[in-house]
Amino acid sequence: MNYILFDGPRRNHLLPFTFTRPVAEIRVGIMTLRERWDAFLKTSTSSFTEDYLSVKYPIRIEDVNVFIDASVLPTVKLVKAIYSLQKGDKLMSNELLVAYSSDEPKSSEQMNEFNRIEFNGDFLQIKNTWDIFDKNAEILQLDFDFITKGRTSQPISKTNNLIHPERIFLEEGAKVEFSILNATDGPIYLGKNSEIWEGSLIRGGLALCEHAIVKMGGKLYGATTIGPYSKVCGEISNSVIFGYSSKGHEGYLGNAVLGEWCNIGADSNNSNLKNNYAKVRLWDYATERFEQTGLQFCGLMMGDHSKTAINTMFNTGTVIGVNSNIYVPGFPRNFIPSFSWGGASGFTAYLPEKAFEAAKVMMARRGVEFDDVEANILTHVFEITKKWRKY
Repeated sequence: MNYILFDGPRRNHLLPFTFTRPVAEIRVGIMTLRERWDAFLKTSTSSFTEDYLSVKYPIRIEDVNVFIDASVLPTVKLVKAIYSLQKGDKLMSNELLVAYSSDEPKSSEQMNEFNRIEFNGDFLQIKNTWDIFDKNAEILQLDFDFITKGRTSQPISKTNNLIHPERIFLEEGAKVEFSILNATDGPIYLGKNSEIWEGSLIRGGLALCEHAIVKMGGKLYGATTIGPYSKVCGEISNSVIFGYSSKGHEGYLGNAVLGEWCNIGADSNNSNLKNNYAKVRLWDYATERFEQTGLQFCGLMMGDHSKTAINTMFNTGTVIGVNSNIYVPGFPRNFIPSFSWGGASGFTAYLPEKAFEAAKVMMARRGVEFDDVEANILTHVFEITKKWRKY
């Protein structure tokens, strides 16, 4: 059977992260949503996404396909229900279309005649940007149990102090020396060839993905995910970094989500708690207004390729789009559109030609080419986000 992950109705609630990727490529816990579905289905999936993303993330169509809402996380019971779908069936959970079987993608109207099958089990879903960090502890634990089941960790150096070592797992090539690892409140997972340098204080849950690095004296606590090839230091709490991003110096990042190819300047900080302890409102691209998260702790959402200078400060519940560069001292506003250049004193448009120069250099440092496919995606994002740039 051919399985395809479609973006679903929550896609626009997951912007800015889905400006540059399908929903399936969002990382939460240890894995991306796609990696988790591929592992449960024991096959590789493709994506049904926006046209401008489909060159990088092409759909693979066969005679009979099962389309699955990528924002939903798999469970054993859910996968069993999906396996049983026949052509013309749709799997529903109340009013949510979880999956359907068809020869090609269908609209909701076209599926009115499909055979409705009700799914009564529980599952997790990433509905909003803040779910990525807010549900990270639960998902990280589920991923840890799934990935490490029946396996043995690589040896952990005796230079470290360990609390609950049975909940600490090192993949091949992972290294940690002269650090404190406390897995009391959540597991600690070190991916292949990841490193924790000397003097770090780690309190789980933590997912340090492939080739990621915690620099000397890092203070990380849960539940936090550091994606592949990222470098971090300073204080990080309950945050998710998708990959290839850097927060390599002192400063606080809390209840936050960073996309790929981001850079946080030295001594930059985000607030994650309002002075009056009120629940945090966050910009929602789908409704084009600030929406209530229901959370008391909510920090920074930063899209791909965005960067800050040293000593940059962000208010509680700040959303930054794709390819923005914030460098002026003081607190900028809580919503910074994509391709913005400036800070608290004001912004100008960050033209793609200039933004791409920086992207090429940053990606080359990680051995990744900035190609025409990437440039075309970001150019499209520049065009569709013009309405939010009032300068």
